[in-house]
Amino acid sequence: MNRIFIVEDDVKIAQLLKVKLEQYSYHVTLASNFRNISEEIEQADPHLMLLDINLPYYDGYYWCRQVRKTSNLPIIFISAREGEMDQVMAIENGGDDYITKPVQLELLVAKVRGQLRRAYGEYAMPSVQETGTAERTEGSSGEQGQEQDHGKLEVNGLVLWLNRNELHYEEQRIDLTRNELLLMEMLLIQCGEVVARDKLLEALWDDVQFVDDNTLTVNMTRLRKKLSELGLPSAIETIRGQGYKLKLSEGE
Repeated sequence: MNRIFIVEDDVKIAQLLKVKLEQYSYHVTLASNFRNISEEIEQADPHLMLLDINLPYYDGYYWCRQVRKTSNLPIIFISAREGEMDQVMAIENGGDDYITKPVQLELLVAKVRGQLRRAYGEYAMPSVQETGTAERTEGSSGEQGQEQDHGKLEVNGLVLWLNRNELHYEEQRIDLTRNELLLMEMLLIQCGEVVARDKLLEALWDDVQFVDDNTLTVNMTRLRKKLSELGLPSAIETIRGQGYKLKLSEGE
């Protein structure tokens, strides 16, 4: 039974969400100590969190950042704020999706199901073997080429550890969010090729029609920033009107 933790200070809304989700056999826990939500999250050990923005003491952005220090569990923001900047902030601070109030309950259930499938179920971590595009290659130039070994995907010295949410390059390491990990995996698998925006969106979210295209842009911007921190500031190229391409050598 999947465990869901709801951080919502409006008791009526929290109970409404709890009752709806329990109809689908989810185990739901409601936050009660808004001064120390991290402790309650640790005790609940949820598979997914629903998080409001306007909260007592600290806002939802703050708590999302705290969770992201130790966990990549799916986080769906639920807020009455409808502005584009609010949704951008939610993604920037580590959220996976955003729903505006009043909440459409069936849409909420669909998004919860989708995030759980992405994180733990049938769509979790698209396998390299299924794509058939990433394989070990050894060239005369001495480049490492591409390989996957026990949860590792490596292309020309850039190593993605799928089970650790880590990206390594030249003895440097950086942590990735779940969405950043999925994007990096797809780009590595098709390194040097254009990966369509629609394909990237489908890899991250089931209900593409409900996702603002800007959400992908924001996640890609965050991934670019992390690659820059590793010394690869120009690794991801935007192909206007098509998608993105990962370039890890001058010849690509």
